[in-house]
Amino acid sequence: MAENLEHHACTPRLLSPDGFNSKVELPYGLLIEHLASAMNGFLDFLRLVNQELYRCEIPRLESMLMPANFSSIVGEFMTSNIPKYCSTLVKNKYHNGHPDLVPQGLYPHDAILHGLEGIEIKASRYLRGWQGHNPEDVWLMVFVFDCNRPRDPIPRPFHFVEVVGAYLTKEDWLFSGRREGSRRTITASVTESGYRKMMANWIYKS
Repeated sequence: MAENLEHHACTPRLLSPDGFNSKVELPYGLLIEHLASAMNGFLDFLRLVNQELYRCEIPRLESMLMPANFSSIVGEFMTSNIPKYCSTLVKNKYHNGHPDLVPQGLYPHDAILHGLEGIEIKASRYLRGWQGHNPEDVWLMVFVFDCNRPRDPIPRPFHFVEVVGAYLTKEDWLFSGRREGSRRTITASVTESGYRKMMANWIYKS
């Protein structure tokens, strides 16, 4: 029984065909069709990887990695995959540059340390409380997903829960900072006002 569940969990859940919001407002020429293709690309990738891992009797990717590392993979994949379908956006080629996606040709060599135009991409298991490194004006898009963590006893397949996005201003962030001597990464969290903006402009719900 457990083996059957593990094998089943290797295949991510398909996107809901009627899950996209036809009235959503997206920037820079991005369309819901582009996002759907990029999300399906990640589902195909994860299925391919996990089925091969299962064949080799290795834990699935989401069960093997630390949760934060797996979230980073989801976010980085979406950042790299969206420009495959949306020709008006490219991945920011500056190492750790902000935002993650920038309008094609706007910045020299499509690279900018900190640009005012573009889309910041996040991936999270959480339905709210999303974090960034600094309070700033930015178009933020969050891909919320559900999947196993390494400690979970019952296997279940990955699926996208929702995608939300909106233009946030500095007032929509709460700067956390850190105490002297702390090694915790400095973060800023999306406040209630930012959360309302993003939910009002929801993109996908499963």
